[in-house]
This record gives sequence, C-alpha cells and structure tokens, in this order.
Amino acid sequence: MAWLILLAAGLCEIGWAVGLKYTDGYTRLWPTVATVATMALSVFLLGLALKTLPLGTAYAVWTGIGAVGVAILGIVLFNESVDALRIGSIALIVVGIVGLKAGA
Repeated sequence: MAWLILLAAGLCEIGWAVGLKYTDGYTRLWPTVATVATMALSVFLLGLALKTLPLGTAYAVWTGIGAVGVAILGIVLFNESVDALRIGSIALIVVGIVGLKAGA
C-alpha cells in the first residue's frame, strides 16, 4: 500500500510542477490555488509513505516520478525539445526508479 501512496504522491508532484507553469508567476488565482493544494497533497502523501518505506528510496522515487512526468509533459504540452539525449536521460531516470524499488 505504501508504494501506491508513493505513486500518488509522485503524480501530485507532476501536477504541481506543471501547475506552476499555469500560475503565470502566481498572478492567476485558481491555477495558483490548485498548484499549492497539489503541493500540500504531494508532501502529505509522501509523509504517509515514509511510515513504511526507507527515506532515501522513497524520496528518490518520488522525485524521479516527478522528473520523468514533468519532462514528458513538457514535451507534450509545451513543445519542449525532443532529442536522443533527452529521451535517453529520461530512460536512465526510469531505470533508476525501477532499481530503487527492486532494492527496497
């Protein structure tokens, strides 16, 4: 169950990071409110997952989910560059996440 909570926390991590783009420097009220709420939920869920999971593993997986998700959504939503180095780097993060989970 802790891994599912951590996954949800990671998805919230993606949500708030992408949400920051839509706040327009915190000048748009509702995107800002949603982003701050998602930040709080992400950290709250991470805290729940840490009751069971090792800190180093959980934190690395949480940030890894966020990094991969935001990189992919940056490509899809904001037309960020897609090149072999970027895709390879995303793949390396995924391999690291899988390795950390397998070792936990």
